[in-house]
Amino acid sequence: MGMNENLNIKVREVQLKDVELIADYWLNSDPDFLVSLGVDLNKLPTRNGLCKMLTEQINTPLKNKKSYALIWELNGKQIGHSNVNGIEFGKQATMHLHLWKYDHRKKGFGTKLVKKSLPFYFKELELNNLFCEPYALNPAPNKTLEKVGFEFEKKYMTIPGSLNFKQEVNRWRLTKVKYNKITNRNKR
Repeated sequence: MGMNENLNIKVREVQLKDVELIADYWLNSDPDFLVSLGVDLNKLPTRNGLCKMLTEQINTPLKNKKSYALIWELNGKQIGHSNVNGIEFGKQATMHLHLWKYDHRKKGFGTKLVKKSLPFYFKELELNNLFCEPYALNPAPNKTLEKVGFEFEKKYMTIPGSLNFKQEVNRWRLTKVKYNKITNRNKR
């Protein structure tokens, strides 16, 4: 039995109690780490602005959300989050992945957490396509997406999010059909 098999890994929708932790991640992380993710430090919001935006999104009905966030837990403790934005309910959204602390990275948690996040995105938002566009120079999310079963579409220059600088990203896509195949394969 591997060391990760005794760990309790869970995914749940973001709650008001998580808002300060997400703000801490964005505002207290090492600046070099954030830049390695493709973050433009000058675009980081204030704590009040970030908390207000997150609280508004939590309180917005599902079909009207601009962003939909999940909390990643390990043994009952929040260790990261995933969210989607660019939501076209019933069609598509773009996913983002964040493990908050270094000691939780490069241990296989990301792959397990992304797999546990997919049902929320595909079922709750009724998606046909889920995209993810990580910074091309950040290997961790690119490896995770490939392991999960996302298909590489292209590499191109863009500003992938409101907090990012212009950068080369890898565009990955998971269709509902492929998601269903992965899900059924994992049930056997």
